[in-house]
Amino acid sequence: MPENIELKDVIYNYTVRWKWFVLSIVACIVFGYLYLRYTIPQYEARAKIHILEDASSGTGLDLFSEMEIFSGIQNKVEDEIAIINSRSNFIDVVKELGLNTKIMATGHVLNTEIYKDPPIKLNFIAPDSVINKAEFSFYLTLSSSTTFGYSEEEDKPVKIYAFGKDIKSPVGEIVITPNIETFSKYKDTRIKVQITPTMLVAQNYQKRIKVLNPDEYSNIVTLSLEDPIKEKARDILNTLIRIYNENAIEDKQIIADRTSNFINERISDISANLSTVDQDAQDLKTSRGLTDIQSEANINLNIGAANQQELANYRTQLDIASSMQNLVEQQEGFEVLPGNIGLNDPTIASTTERYNQLVLERKRLLKSSTERSPIIQNLDQQLRGLKQSMQSSLNSTVNNLGLQVNTLSGQQAIINSKIYSAPSNERALRDITRQQQTTESLYLYLLQKREEAQIAVASTAPKSKIIDYAYNETEDPVSPKRSLVYLASVILGLLLPFTVIYSSDLLDNKVQNMHSLEKITKSVPVLGEIPKLAKNEEKVVVKDDRSILAEALRIMRTNLDYLIKAKKGRGKHNIIFVTSSVPGEGKTFVSTNLSMILSGTNKKVLLLGADIRNPKLYTFFMGSQVDKLTKRSKNKDAGLTEYLYNEDLQSKDIINPMLVHHNTFDVIYSGRIPPNPAELLMSDRLKQLLDEMSETYDYVIVDTAPMMVVSDTLLISEFADLIVYVTRAGVTEKKAVQYPIKLKEEGKINGLSFVVNDVKASNLGYAGKYGYGYAKEQKKWWRF
Repeated sequence: MPENIELKDVIYNYTVRWKWFVLSIVACIVFGYLYLRYTIPQYEARAKIHILEDASSGTGLDLFSEMEIFSGIQNKVEDEIAIINSRSNFIDVVKELGLNTKIMATGHVLNTEIYKDPPIKLNFIAPDSVINKAEFSFYLTLSSSTTFGYSEEEDKPVKIYAFGKDIKSPVGEIVITPNIETFSKYKDTRIKVQITPTMLVAQNYQKRIKVLNPDEYSNIVTLSLEDPIKEKARDILNTLIRIYNENAIEDKQIIADRTSNFINERISDISANLSTVDQDAQDLKTSRGLTDIQSEANINLNIGAANQQELANYRTQLDIASSMQNLVEQQEGFEVLPGNIGLNDPTIASTTERYNQLVLERKRLLKSSTERSPIIQNLDQQLRGLKQSMQSSLNSTVNNLGLQVNTLSGQQAIINSKIYSAPSNERALRDITRQQQTTESLYLYLLQKREEAQIAVASTAPKSKIIDYAYNETEDPVSPKRSLVYLASVILGLLLPFTVIYSSDLLDNKVQNMHSLEKITKSVPVLGEIPKLAKNEEKVVVKDDRSILAEALRIMRTNLDYLIKAKKGRGKHNIIFVTSSVPGEGKTFVSTNLSMILSGTNKKVLLLGADIRNPKLYTFFMGSQVDKLTKRSKNKDAGLTEYLYNEDLQSKDIINPMLVHHNTFDVIYSGRIPPNPAELLMSDRLKQLLDEMSETYDYVIVDTAPMMVVSDTLLISEFADLIVYVTRAGVTEKKAVQYPIKLKEEGKINGLSFVVNDVKASNLGYAGKYGYGYAKEQKKWWRF
């Protein structure tokens, strides 16, 4: 690419092709309109919830808060978002709303789903497990209120069935009944019923629904869904939130119920013990006739009472730990364990809580998986590990509590030895009374906790609070946006031709017009540019011609005269070589028309065909408008080749006076093609001929061979006063232009100048026009 690029040239390169931009924009807008016309609009529904912190009344896990076993656990919003977006929740949503079955009204291009109040009701005889995995579609034609047409393929003939009759299908028998309220609205409409596996539908909505936490430090969660049906999007979001809350409540109730059951079992055991102690007290008083016994040693009794109370607490802990140990050891599968039973060991409490969470998660995953699933097996492995850890902790706790009980029992024996000095009746009654009080306090305590557990179950709160039920922020579709689509269409309409033009310019390595050539030639003059001609246009200019071609040649003639006049030294300096890089660039066309335009000024012009390898000059003088004047030649077929071979021939014998379109000038044809053209052109007779013609004529135009193909022109270049190097727009490569420039710099040729041939009208100078409005009529703007 050229180093110096002017901004106005770049802008002109695009503005000159403005019609392509307009056409591209119109086409893209039409495509944008079609896209909007046949694209199903999507509407967005939004909902907002507040994730609540886990309250103590929600699960019943901290009923024994005074024992400081469990601490409050706060919800993590990220975890809750993952739970909301779980596959099991979406499966429940699909099943509850029946999203795996679509009823659509068919159209010419698009099908429209009928979400609410469809014209028919579907009843599947097959079990839900079969329907949830089925993938099937069929077509109905609602021809009347009693019958309908049925086909399993769109283009197949329909079978007529009566409403309410069983229809056999790949998914089992189907019973179709009309919906009286809306049936008349869809009469004579073709209905498509599509059944999709529930799992696929759930996965689809799992990907489409966005569950986001706008603020990192906030418990507010936003749910959004885009769907063609506004009401359907709202129903899906509301149902998802409700199922999420119901599952959370169900999890809490499972733990609370398990805790309540464990307390009931303990109350039954303690109630039996309390009855036994009461019976022992009754039997003692009855058998010994006791009514009231005073204490003999208040200090010993107080110490004994305190020690007995501590011993009773440890025995209670040991009893609870032993019961929990038996419950864990007897459990064969994985069931929820009591949450908080009053043990002072925080390790057992945390392990029990983690165990219960994994058991609940395992049950939830088993709804949509099997026990062979890697996830289930991983959970089983974790549960077994926790169970072993819990058993180890319980064994250690039971051993420690046993040691404590033994120690306190020994202390109590010492104290009792002092008390036994009192009457045995009082001692026996005291023992029974203390045991009765201890058992009764534990019994009352458990009764209180049972009531609290029942209250906890009744007041279980959901995991989230609904701030905004699902709603549509706007009645307009969120996609596609009409303004955005049209804006993108306009931008694309501008980019397409811009990209094509830019790419073509970037890859273009050809000369296109005089302006692009001047950037390469620099100090070497460019005489002008010749316009591209249509097939039906005349290839040779006529006298008083006002065409674009004629005006371009006149400009070239004027510039050529300036170069001739600028030549210093003796002689006319009127021998002009016309050459090019390769054949087909129009050097013969330029030399012929240049001769025509020069002869129109009443100057004597000679056109010499020096391309003796591939002569083309004669092809321009074969029309009806060409007349040969009286010749002085003895051999009418003689040309330059014959002149150089035969020394008997004189210049007048090969000159052909011509009358072409009322213009008179002389022509010397190339003659026959010789076997040794290069050696023939090195003859001294050629220089003699050129010197003679230079004195006789005002202009001697020599049509020579291409310089990059053969060496002919370079061999005779020393005879030229001026060399007109013809380039062809869109054909001549820019690198090829460097070849004659290099020859000029090396001093091998002189008087070099360039001409650009076959330039498109859009690339010509002066907005593609020469003259002042009397050239040929231009094409209309809509014609390309």
